[in-house]
Amino acid sequence: MAQSDELPYIVVERRGGSIAPFLWGAFLGAGLALLLAPRSGKETRREIRGGMKRLKETAEGTAREMQEAVTGTLGNVRREVSSRLDAARQVVDAGREAARETRAELQQRLADARHTVQTGIDAARRAGRVEETPGPPARATRRARSGQRAAPRRPEEEEDVGI
Repeated sequence: MAQSDELPYIVVERRGGSIAPFLWGAFLGAGLALLLAPRSGKETRREIRGGMKRLKETAEGTAREMQEAVTGTLGNVRREVSSRLDAARQVVDAGREAARETRAELQQRLADARHTVQTGIDAARRAGRVEETPGPPARATRRARSGQRAAPRRPEEEEDVGI
């Protein structure tokens, strides 16, 4: 136990990570390098200008490449969005057309069913089976006279009339 108390330890304190100390060190190092350089001032300035020119060209080239990459990517994204919008419009138009066709078909079937019912009513009237007065069907009239209420129909009891 006494042995672990005697071992040295290191404490690392972290403060907010700032780049300022690094930049200060870089500037001081550059300044010292200029002062202690074995070249003349003219040569040093010429080399600094050459380094700055190379740095500028490299930065411009990188910026140009980035611009071309972004422009190309943007064009690809625009084409993709446009093609997907066109596909969505085609699907919506096809759905609308299908709905129109289905509606027209259902309206025709409903008109046919109404015609069939009216033909049946007309034939029954000619045969003398149906009263001429408008109103509820004879079955509903009997219930109304007797005071009975009709039981609600369940969906499974509904008849398929082919509409």
